[in-house]
Amino acid sequence: MSGLVVCVAVLAAASVYGVLHRRRSGRVRVSGRDGGRRLGTAELGQALGERATLVQFSSAFCAPCRATRRVLGEVAGMVPGVSHVEIDAEDRLGLVRDLGILKTPTVLVLDADGRIVRRAAGQPRKADVIAALGEAL
Repeated sequence: MSGLVVCVAVLAAASVYGVLHRRRSGRVRVSGRDGGRRLGTAELGQALGERATLVQFSSAFCAPCRATRRVLGEVAGMVPGVSHVEIDAEDRLGLVRDLGILKTPTVLVLDADGRIVRRAAGQPRKADVIAALGEAL
């Protein structure tokens, strides 16, 4: 009987964790830990967009990274002066550690000066990316 109670408790805890994790994944939010940090050509490997830059950290075997690449590419194509930069997290481990990137995809929204204004861990929705760009522009 006690084994059944333990099993039910573990399943309940795992379910609560799964629901909370899913609700947070992909949400674009202000991240206090970035503290106005700026990224430039040296960190990104290419120039910033004229008005804003969408920076995506990806990995080779990340299925949501492909969908995120498509969404960010579409948004960058729709909004003049916005560029999309994709960084392979495995190739840039120092930058990943420095920025506190814990999963892929992670998207950073930078303003024209390269200041991080928003961050999303997980696959963001197109509408959320567009809304986050509003603060950067």
